Amino acid sequence: MSQRNLEPLDVGAIREEFPVLQREFDGQQVVYLDNAATTQTPDAVVDAMSDYYRESNANIHRGIHHLSQEASIAYEEAHDRVAEFIGADGREEIVFTKNTTESENLVAYAWGLNELDPGEKIVLTEMEHHASLVTWQQIGERTGADVEYVRVDDDGRLDLDHARELIDDDAAIVSAVHVSNTLGTVNPVAELAELAHEHDALAFVDGAQAVPNRPVDVAEIDADFYAFSGHKMAGPTGIGVLYGKRELLEEMEPFLYGGGMIRKVTFEESTWGDLPWKFEPGTPPIAEAVGLHAAVDWLEEIGMERIQAHEEEIARYAYERLEAEEDVEIYGPEPGPDRGGLVSFNLEGVHAHDLTSIMNDHTIAVRAGDHCTQPLHDRLGVPASTRASFYVYNTREEVDKLVDALEDARQLFA
Repeated sequence: MSQRNLEPLDVGAIREEFPVLQREFDGQQVVYLDNAATTQTPDAVVDAMSDYYRESNANIHRGIHHLSQEASIAYEEAHDRVAEFIGADGREEIVFTKNTTESENLVAYAWGLNELDPGEKIVLTEMEHHASLVTWQQIGERTGADVEYVRVDDDGRLDLDHARELIDDDAAIVSAVHVSNTLGTVNPVAELAELAHEHDALAFVDGAQAVPNRPVDVAEIDADFYAFSGHKMAGPTGIGVLYGKRELLEEMEPFLYGGGMIRKVTFEESTWGDLPWKFEPGTPPIAEAVGLHAAVDWLEEIGMERIQAHEEEIARYAYERLEAEEDVEIYGPEPGPDRGGLVSFNLEGVHAHDLTSIMNDHTIAVRAGDHCTQPLHDRLGVPASTRASFYVYNTREEVDKLVDALEDARQLFA
């Protein structure tokens, strides 16, 4: 991120757009620090979806009546808006899925099963989310392709020398997480994509933890595929995005079949429709697309650079507060340009699940467990960790409440 002077956010005004943040349990106001799992949804998104259901609810591309036309236009415009948001070259490169996981599976099945051969390599990283790791692991078993992993060093960064060793002429695809959902590490995905392309391999980027909180330009990264989810970027659940370079999507066979994705069907054969519809069979997530469109508008009105700066500032403050506690171990890089807006940690002598339960007694929502990165936790030598993750509406005062609650855990497990 460029080091320009950015106008700070009016966090108080932003919080007013999220009624859930005003909720109380046992007289204590909610402190929501589980944003890497799901962000909260502003009124603008809820209202856009509600208006769709109240005024324009109809199926798309299947009717000539007014409501169907309105719904179809709204759905198509959502593709256009998302394409603009991430620097894609038009709606043809934007496929709506259920979530990042389905986007990963779409490429793995539609491309991987057809293109991978025994002895070729799928190169992942040790910090991959299970959405990527498990999916490509299964595709490797089915195709005979080898799955290899770029090491994570002791500072929580990728070992790029090891990446250069693994990404060779046998590599067919390199799949890497843009921002680690456990370590907070911001990976050099453009450099990894360049390495992949030097060896005629494809580059897939899992951007679930990046698109919500920083400017992302898929053309600048030169990713062949890039995936993310609506519910992590102030949007609704039930909708994800797969960006793919047009020429690749045109060559790929569909992953799912049915109505809405065909051009012509006879009793003998079927042919597929245009992009992106050939990858979106059945009734798609229409209301969710409307909500995602509204979420993108809401984010851009605030400004992605400002969102990134705020989130990183809160995460830096949390890191410094937790680092000052002698019995707390933090995972991942120190604050800086290659660390995003979350902190995973453990309190000595207290299991992460117990600590999270104690946090809940203070109405503080954090995450405990392996965060769908079991192999990474094995690499770290811990069974689980507690994760506090931040977003545009979080404050330093909420971080203080998190750190203060550690004392209860110490007393209970002393």
